[in-house]
Amino acid sequence: MSALWRYAVDCRPVRLRRVMASPDKLSLIIQSGEYDRVHYALVMGSAALATGKPVTLFFTMAGIRALTPGWADAEKEKAFAADGLATFEEMLAACRDLEATFMVCELGLRAEILTADDLRGDINITQGSAVSFLSDASGNGAMLYV
Repeated sequence: MSALWRYAVDCRPVRLRRVMASPDKLSLIIQSGEYDRVHYALVMGSAALATGKPVTLFFTMAGIRALTPGWADAEKEKAFAADGLATFEEMLAACRDLEATFMVCELGLRAEILTADDLRGDINITQGSAVSFLSDASGNGAMLYV
């Protein structure tokens, strides 16, 4: 019987001995174009970067639009700032400044009828494919889909 199961059944504290190792890299697939989802992907990315882990942000489909100028929801940006929360623009800048790898899916660009010229100029963005993204990922890393 596992220690966790014993704890659930007996309701007695049990010391869990197995500790999960922290991933050595974070690879995020950002497919959603929703402000809240993209914002939180950047929160996760900047947190990993701040702890010394490399991060790749792979934007595809509607998520690519987050890399176009003026994408951020002005009302949410204002509300976040008023509440003392980091805005989308601040999180994006943090990921850039902490040297995240920004990758945009070539298929996603075509599907969204965008070109590299439509993307922001203040971020170094590499065009790639699903194969490029998977090749960049670490065998000991974590991959999240947003």
